[in-house]
Amino acid sequence: MTITMPLAAGADAMAYPLIAQLFTRHGFTDVRSANFEAFAARPGRTLLLFLEDPFRYKETLDLAVIVPEIARAFAPRLAVGVLLPEAAREHCVRYGFRRWPAFVILADGKYVGAVDGLRNWDEYMTEVGHLMKAAPKRAPTVGIAVKGEGEGAGECHA
Repeated sequence: MTITMPLAAGADAMAYPLIAQLFTRHGFTDVRSANFEAFAARPGRTLLLFLEDPFRYKETLDLAVIVPEIARAFAPRLAVGVLLPEAAREHCVRYGFRRWPAFVILADGKYVGAVDGLRNWDEYMTEVGHLMKAAPKRAPTVGIAVKGEGEGAGECHA
């Protein structure tokens, strides 16, 4: 069987089977602007997965495979919400991560920490294990995304 992959920047992220499976196979919540506040404020520990355009950030597809394994390792204590590129760009400034893709851990709606870029599996287990026990704290940045004319999408900081 051949799976055709979108090969153009800006293609619908759901056209990538590994991203679509986050919802269809793993049952994660599709978090968009309309439901962001409600999902982020849910009780308990929440993982928000911030995805970018897989054509521009190849690691996005890696994290689409890794996060379900993290969720399994910490089940049932971790609810997972996925922000597709448009929503991810809109909400990333709240949490101060610096590389794409990334995920953020919240506790009862409050920021605990972020893991950005790719890591070795043991690093994920150590970092997420720490974040599952850590107390909430102030996110490293609060502000408004600032972009100059002609600057590309997918950047959280000017």
